[in-house]
Amino acid sequence: MGILDKIKDLELEYGRTQKNKATNGHLGIIKAKLSKLRGELLQDQASSGGGGEGFAVQRSGDGRVALIGFPSVGKSSLLNALTSTQSEAAGYEFTTLTCIPGNIIYNDTRIQLLDLPGIIEGAAHGKGRGKEVIAVARTSDLILIVLDAAKEGVDNHKMILERELEIVGLRLNKRPPNITLTKKATGGVKFNACGVKLSKLGDDPEKTVTQICKEFKLHNCEVLMREDCSVDELIDVINGNRKYVRCLYVYNKIDMIPLEDVEVLARQPDSMVISVRQELNFDYLLARMWDAMGLVRVYCKRRGCPPDLDEPIVLSAQSKPVTIEDATRKISKEMLVIFNYAEVWGTSAKHSPQRVGLSHTLHDEDVFQIVAQTNQQQKQDKGYSQRVQDYNSEIARKRRTRTKEGKKKRSTG
Repeated sequence: MGILDKIKDLELEYGRTQKNKATNGHLGIIKAKLSKLRGELLQDQASSGGGGEGFAVQRSGDGRVALIGFPSVGKSSLLNALTSTQSEAAGYEFTTLTCIPGNIIYNDTRIQLLDLPGIIEGAAHGKGRGKEVIAVARTSDLILIVLDAAKEGVDNHKMILERELEIVGLRLNKRPPNITLTKKATGGVKFNACGVKLSKLGDDPEKTVTQICKEFKLHNCEVLMREDCSVDELIDVINGNRKYVRCLYVYNKIDMIPLEDVEVLARQPDSMVISVRQELNFDYLLARMWDAMGLVRVYCKRRGCPPDLDEPIVLSAQSKPVTIEDATRKISKEMLVIFNYAEVWGTSAKHSPQRVGLSHTLHDEDVFQIVAQTNQQQKQDKGYSQRVQDYNSEIARKRRTRTKEGKKKRSTG
């Protein structure tokens, strides 16, 4: 029996099984087997595929946004309207055959917008260059799923695209589960729920977790759950290759449907409505993109000088809040070694200026000034002698390199 037949049989068994608390454990085992088989299927297709070219687009700007959708929903027209790039747009399908980048200048930041070819059902398994499209989407900070508002009620493209992205490990508008998985050499499977009541793992959560781990050949490990997690979230942690990304659903062509339908679409979660042809709601679209990407602009200043407000340091607060440590690392990693304290002006400061440490959380448009340690403070540091030794070794290495190059030039000259 092939992998596809096994997947089909498991899907049929999953569909026949009643969904209740008593069967959660059995359903979890089926999901674990399905996830393992789908992973093997994708791996086989990747190894047996030809040496086709992907969409090699160099990352630029302060963030990357990917446009994903079925053919002829207005992705290229949206790129042309928001950027200075001209992507071919026509009334027939598959007009765009490669990835076309463009740049949006918004709030003094540069956002890279990618127009990807339209994908179809079965893209996760390689249909219509779907693998190349989804591979680019995994590198994006935000995904815009562009839908045709006039046809969505019939075609249900939103659900199809969500399923295709889910198969290849993209988790839309979700956060990583608070589960810690530690592999061990011996000891079997140990499970601890940290006092959290688990309602999604059946009547015996420990048994369910143990069976799922053994399905993935994890016979010696420790699983620690700090929240009520589902079987799918546990499988994602075991696989370890999931990408959690923000997503906005953009319904285009609202000028072709009644106002009542527009209001219904606009009230759906993480959704917004636009019309590229009539240039409706573009300002709101850019504002929603900015908020979803979690971009934060901070400005650095030297002592005794005004801040440089022309070139902000742009950081992302999607996964965690932006701190002084993040901004200092963006400037120079060496500054972290000799960091003493920082002074902050802005909404994050209780008073201006406020003297803070590396863990201080910065807000958008804050100004900060880094104060380095004095020479005397650096000499008192435990790692000072090692840093001096490393610095002298680097200088000696550069001198030896220059000497060798000079001898080589004289000998050949």
